[in-house]
Amino acid sequence: MLIINLAGFALIALIVWWFWLYKPKDAVLTDTEIVIKVANGVYQPSRLKVAADTPITLYFERLDPSPCAETVQFPDLEISATLVLNEKVQIDIPALAAGKYPFHCQMQMYKGELHVE
Repeated sequence: MLIINLAGFALIALIVWWFWLYKPKDAVLTDTEIVIKVANGVYQPSRLKVAADTPITLYFERLDPSPCAETVQFPDLEISATLVLNEKVQIDIPALAAGKYPFHCQMQMYKGELHVE
């Protein structure tokens, strides 16, 4: 019985860490282009650090057939794109002021963020 309780507690701790405490490292964008893979329920990389006042091009490559992965939205920028399975879709982001700009799928299960500095 003790082993079952410990396993349950460990599983609860893992779920709390994964959904609320884990923050992926920022991928620093040194070029003006990057490919973001959409697979296994996540954007990879999901957090991008970019320079302010510099236009960038993001290529989303959807590898996940899930219907949720079909769209990416940048609500603060009023940008939305349909992602075609196994193809790269180009999204041009204009020069932005410093700040955080989230992006996500239509159900907000896939999440990412542009950190403009």
